[in-house]
Amino acid sequence: QVQLVESGGGLVQPGGSLRLSCTATTFSMTGNHVAWFRQAPEREREGVSCIDLIIRSNIFYSDSVKGRFTISRDNTNNTVYLQMNNLKPEDTAVYYCATGRRAICIRNAAYWRGYDTWGQGTQVTVSS
Repeated sequence: QVQLVESGGGLVQPGGSLRLSCTATTFSMTGNHVAWFRQAPEREREGVSCIDLIIRSNIFYSDSVKGRFTISRDNTNNTVYLQMNNLKPEDTAVYYCATGRRAICIRNAAYWRGYDTWGQGTQVTVSS
């Protein structure tokens, strides 16, 4: 069974940083697109960032996190990271990583579909 495991969430003050990790435990993510999504209470899930693991230069961010978040990958450890800097209270949410053989990673986050394998989520809370 394909599994993704997220870690790195927590409580941080506004302006602080966190690094989330997403590790695939039963398969290699090489060749699969990977995305981070988030869902805040009473809000719809939204795409945060995706990385095209076939075309390395294809990395996209939602407008709300552009310039503050950085997605990256470590093939050796089969892990994708999300470095989050200058965090704001509105970044508070459960963050999920996801992948899929038919996943789409393009500039417009509204079209990030085909992600059929999800992690359990990690809570990020930004509060003073």
